Amino acid sequence: MQYIEQSISGVFVIEPKVFSDQRGYFMESWKESEFEEHIGKVHFLQENESKSVYGVLRGMHAQAGEASQAKLVRVIEGSVLDVAVDARQSSPTFGEYVAVELSAKNKKQFYIPRGFYHGFLVLSPEAIFSYKVDNKYQPETEVSFHFSDPSVNISWLIHQDLILSPKDEAAPLLKDSYLFE
Repeated sequence: MQYIEQSISGVFVIEPKVFSDQRGYFMESWKESEFEEHIGKVHFLQENESKSVYGVLRGMHAQAGEASQAKLVRVIEGSVLDVAVDARQSSPTFGEYVAVELSAKNKKQFYIPRGFYHGFLVLSPEAIFSYKVDNKYQPETEVSFHFSDPSVNISWLIHQDLILSPKDEAAPLLKDSYLFE
């Protein structure tokens, strides 16, 4: 696997080696020793999966405080624009983001450390999204900020007919949201 650190320190795109032939393909999607060598020790506790249709935007979400989560995400079917926003107040890249297209075709994965908000937009008719997390979900600690916050200015690839949850539609601006130390 190739580990490519992005413009924000600690955020990585991971490109697996894919072996294809007439039967299909094989790849290692995660290997603890290799992950630790490039990124560090992260103990993933749980793996989640969601299915969404074109235009669904899920985000921008995080877990506050001790419930914060690092994530390793990938797309099993379809494609998404995946976004991580640095919400660490002391970071030189606070308020900046990294966006990457993840798809079943390119098989890229995206590692997002603790202290970031995360969201994705479905670009294909459907997408199955999978993510490993290193901390259990605690609904009382869930925080979010509005996906179209002008101070962050995320370049979403779709601007019409977005499908949002009521919670995401009503989310505050980043400056009024939870910020990490």
